[in-house]
Amino acid sequence: MRVITGSAGGRRLLELEGLETRPTTDRVKEGVFSALQFDIEGRRVLDLFAGTGQMGIECLSRGAASAVFVDRRKDAFALVKKNLTLTNLQDRARVVHGDSLEFLAGAKESFDLVFLDPPYASGLLEQALERLTAPGFDILAPYGIIVAEHPADCRLAIPAGCRLRKTYRYGKIAVTLFRWEGNE
Repeated sequence: MRVITGSAGGRRLLELEGLETRPTTDRVKEGVFSALQFDIEGRRVLDLFAGTGQMGIECLSRGAASAVFVDRRKDAFALVKKNLTLTNLQDRARVVHGDSLEFLAGAKESFDLVFLDPPYASGLLEQALERLTAPGFDILAPYGIIVAEHPADCRLAIPAGCRLRKTYRYGKIAVTLFRWEGNE
């Protein structure tokens, strides 16, 4: 697992041991960042269910203004911090150890780009989408983008206030991009 391009391009990232975390493959990551290449620079990023932090780190490497990483696992929390240090990107990052849904419930900031990659079949993806787009929450900046990774055989409902941008399929994995239009 490596950073594809930008200031930390080519750097290898540390990975979590065991099977509890399923890192996004390089093929999927390259496809996602090809689709997002003009939507990153200067943006505020939220890497929810961060795992290794590779998606947010890729954004920082490509010029994102800042990134917040959230994961409930202590080992993931520590690993994201190590990966940020390895890539020298810790100055624009904040790492939060805690429940991702609770983070959304108490968020006091908004984000331009949100990555969602919770454990499959946990129901957390649907809950996170619901919280991100709930009335009265201003977590998504105007025209913010949600990037949701999920099994290819799972079709996601379009959240209220969002427009489907596109779904990309990579074998058994799919990535769906939504654009927030709810606060126009």
